[in-house]
Amino acid sequence: MMKHWLTMLCMLMGLGSFAERPNVMIVLFDDLGFSDLGCYGGEIPTPNIDRLGNNGLRFTRMTNSARCCPSRASLMTGLHPGQTGIPNFGGALVEDCATLGEVMRGAGYQTYAVGKWHVGHVPTDRGFDEFYGYPAGHSQDQWSPGKYVRLPKGREPEIKVKDFYATDVFTEYALEFLKQAEKKDTPWFMYLAHSSPHFPLQAPIESVKPFVDTYRKGWDVLRSERFEKLKRIGLAEGEGWALTDRSVVPVEQNNQIANGYSGEPNPAWNDLDTDLREDLAHRMALYAAMVRHVDDGIGRIVEQLKKTGDYENTVIMVLSDNGACYEWGPLGFDKHSRAGITKLHTVAELETIGGPGSYISGGSAWANLCNTPFRMYKHYCHEGGIVTPFIVHWPKGVEAPGRWVRDSAHIVDIMSTMVDVSGARYPESVQPMEGVSLAPLFRPGNALNSRTLCYQHFGARAIQKGTWKMVKGNDRYPNKNWELFDLSADPCETKDLAAKHPELVATLEREWDAWAKRTKAMGSGNKPKKNGNKKKKG
Repeated sequence: MMKHWLTMLCMLMGLGSFAERPNVMIVLFDDLGFSDLGCYGGEIPTPNIDRLGNNGLRFTRMTNSARCCPSRASLMTGLHPGQTGIPNFGGALVEDCATLGEVMRGAGYQTYAVGKWHVGHVPTDRGFDEFYGYPAGHSQDQWSPGKYVRLPKGREPEIKVKDFYATDVFTEYALEFLKQAEKKDTPWFMYLAHSSPHFPLQAPIESVKPFVDTYRKGWDVLRSERFEKLKRIGLAEGEGWALTDRSVVPVEQNNQIANGYSGEPNPAWNDLDTDLREDLAHRMALYAAMVRHVDDGIGRIVEQLKKTGDYENTVIMVLSDNGACYEWGPLGFDKHSRAGITKLHTVAELETIGGPGSYISGGSAWANLCNTPFRMYKHYCHEGGIVTPFIVHWPKGVEAPGRWVRDSAHIVDIMSTMVDVSGARYPESVQPMEGVSLAPLFRPGNALNSRTLCYQHFGARAIQKGTWKMVKGNDRYPNKNWELFDLSADPCETKDLAAKHPELVATLEREWDAWAKRTKAMGSGNKPKKNGNKKKKG
């Protein structure tokens, strides 16, 4: 039986009673890029998250499963996407997995979920006591309260606001659930899964205006500024780090969907005309405003934790479900995804985009900025698609805070880590956890054992073994061959060494194939039943 890190930690701190176990909050962004947060090099002001990062741990190589629902399935279960029943997109969690809600509730924790679910069933059928948000779909209109539900059925909604904006209402429900938790003498677990800054890009216009001037600089200038900041703050450590070229726009048979840039690099900012640059600056300003609203909410949550005395013994984790979203070309889209409609907004229209009735995305060139310094985006297993900012803040449990953690980690590790810090018992009746506990890294001087990590999303794939990473795009990626990189010398994947090491490529491909077969990575997934595939557990 695994000896829990919590046991050692409690001995060191003199903890022991049930009530002294930490509360846990996971804050998940949707489509946030690697360097968007201020403490990861971004120009978006995120002072509240920055304080958590600067006074906690910041990971440089936490990885995910390349897209929203497979990443959420992996985070929620500690399994790879194919094992959960959601190998690519859509579907529902299988019966023989356990969710964080079920595991934590089984350990006596109160369990709360807020925001985007997107893994089938409903949260209150998979271990969560209370929920507010939207159980199905990749996104909803932020201005439409009727799209969001309070569960379990029969609960009277506690929050009633005149000017509904979903990101802010998610914060209100997080605060409400914390007030409810405070009345009970047991620890709590909260999963705050934001839909920001996923498209449709929507935010109050007064929140957007302060950012427009910044994004008038364009993605080329801002990518360079971010990269310089990455070096100043110590994230980009060593000579191997490099600012990659503008990433390619994935191939589309209908080039209109890719804004005419199918298979070509994103354009230079200065090559675009003035009206188009103004439209694009407003699109990215909307994205930044959405991130800022999340940060403002985290500030309010931290303040409440301090007032109730829970701050010191609450583990707060902050991360994103994948890299920033390229869908589907450098000019973004309007109306509906993959409709091939992109409208140029000018003059008065720029005051209305992002408001009620609008539906737009930011596009691949801004996503390339958000993922600075890496290549590619969400959907892909290059670093720009799978590496997420990951912050762990726990005043009572993290020693020597302020450190960068450079161990390679995976979103499947969060289940193992939470089992460790909570003292929960992972059930033997379901598939075993795939991840490892990150809790040893909460003390300086420790490192994770070397292991092989694999990834897959709709044919895009990657394998990392030691310092070697091999990656391959899907049918929309121009290069159809495996690419091989030495991450110790080339962390941004700029020098393909596959031709120099054919035997290593063959060996890693066999290992990836074995992983894919074992974890059903290329399977069709578990289709939800008409009754919602309900499962009550824990």
